[in-house]
Amino acid sequence: MRQIIGRICLSVMLALPIFAVPSQATAQTTDNTDEKLFNDPPAADKGWQGLANVLEALSPGVDTSLPLTPSQITDRIEQMINQGRAQEALEIIQKREAQRAESQALGEDVQLMFLHARALAATGRENEAEQIYRDMTITYPELPEPWNNLASIYIKQKQLDRAQDALSMALSAFPEYDLARYNLGQVQLMQAYESFSQAGQSGIADAAQKAQAVQRILE
Repeated sequence: MRQIIGRICLSVMLALPIFAVPSQATAQTTDNTDEKLFNDPPAADKGWQGLANVLEALSPGVDTSLPLTPSQITDRIEQMINQGRAQEALEIIQKREAQRAESQALGEDVQLMFLHARALAATGRENEAEQIYRDMTITYPELPEPWNNLASIYIKQKQLDRAQDALSMALSAFPEYDLARYNLGQVQLMQAYESFSQAGQSGIADAAQKAQAVQRILE
């Protein structure tokens, strides 16, 4: 089993009732491609601070022209997605994937795959995102984050039972994954709301009131 080297559980909110997804999956990158993907112009510093920056850049071991590391690249892509710039992130991801293919990099960049799915989902291409998440659950069953984000897609599709199954798989992979446990509670509340609502429509006493109480919790 692959060794999990860390867990990043920064949450972002989808257009769903309080359902959180992680921003990155635990991953390990293996390539050292030299091409730069980000070329931010340096700030126009003046005065003593500008001189200090120049001197720092000239110090041994400091080279501001070096490309970002694989980890830094995925961090930047994640930041773009979190800022609502998912389409731009997709373009960078495609360049990065082409870059890795051209350099014949060994192994998979799991974080890049995960962010690719996140960016697709954020731009409304949920079927493509779902396929990537599903592929990840097969190739990397020990990672809970793809299962968690797969559940978020199922919720949008109003497939609560499949969402519950996906979150149960996330917790099976990593029982201490509190984000998935929280989301499982949300799904169970949604299921309770549906059940009480249906019972209320059938004339069961107090069912409608209980459905409203659950709805207030979800809100």
